[in-house]
Amino acid sequence: MAAESHVDRSIDSPADFVETNIVGTYNLLEEVRQLLEEFDAAKRAAFRFIHVSTDEVFGSLGDQGKFTETTPYSPNSPYSASKASSDHLARAWYHTFGVPVMITNCSNNYGPYQFPEKLVPVIIENALSGRPLPIYGTGENIRDWLFVDDHARAIGVVLQKGIPGETYNIGGNAEHSNITLVQSICRVMDEMHPSAQGLYENLIEFVKDRPGHDFRYAIDASKIKRDLGWEPEEKLESGLRKTVEWYLNNRTWCERVKSGAYAAERRGLGR
Repeated sequence: MAAESHVDRSIDSPADFVETNIVGTYNLLEEVRQLLEEFDAAKRAAFRFIHVSTDEVFGSLGDQGKFTETTPYSPNSPYSASKASSDHLARAWYHTFGVPVMITNCSNNYGPYQFPEKLVPVIIENALSGRPLPIYGTGENIRDWLFVDDHARAIGVVLQKGIPGETYNIGGNAEHSNITLVQSICRVMDEMHPSAQGLYENLIEFVKDRPGHDFRYAIDASKIKRDLGWEPEEKLESGLRKTVEWYLNNRTWCERVKSGAYAAERRGLGR
C-alpha cells in the first residue's frame, strides 16, 4: 500500500514517484523473493504478496464503459505511469520467479485519516476555514468513490481468498462528477456544522485545470464479487457523513498534519 499517491504532486515532483513507486516496489519484490527461498514448503504455500494499485493505470474513459481487469494500460500522469510500472514489475515477479503476487486496482478512496491534500479533505478543511473550495476546470470530471473501510475489507478478502497471479478491480459503485461530490459535501457540512457566513456551496471556485486531467474513471468490480464474494457496503451519502463527522471531531489531527510539510496549497501546477 505504501506509495506516493497524489497526482498533483507527481506533476510537480515526478522523481519521488519513480523512486518510491517503481524502485520501492522492486525492492519489496526482491526482498520477498529471497525470503521465500528460506521458507519451508508450508510457509511458502501460505505466503501472499498483495500489490495495491489504482484505476488510473487504465487512463481515461469517455461517457460509456468501465475498466475491467483486462483493460489495456494507458497511464496519463507521472503518478499513474509509476503505478503502472510497479504493476508490471509485480506481474513479472509472479511469472518469472513465482512470487505469489495478487494485484488490486481500486477507485478513489475517501474516509477518516485521509491526508488533507486529496479532494474530500481539502473541501472539508477549506470549508471549515472559510477558504475557497477549488474545483478543476468545469467540475465535470467523473470518479468512482470507494469508502476506505470497504477497501480495507476487500483487501482482507483478497488476502484470504485471492488466487496468486490474478488481478482484482475494487470499486465503490458510486460514480459522481467532482462538482456533484463537492456539492454533496457542502450539504452535509451545512447540516452538521452550519456557517454563520451562509451556505458552504457559495465558496466553490473553479480553477485552471491541471495538465493531463483524465475525464472519467469507472470500475467494473464484478470479478471480485463473483469470485471472492466482496461488494461495497457503504453508500456515498452515508460515507460522506461519516467522513465529515470524523474531520469535525479530529481538528487537532488535521492541524498537526498541516503544521508540517503540507500547508493546503494547490499542487500540480507543473512549475
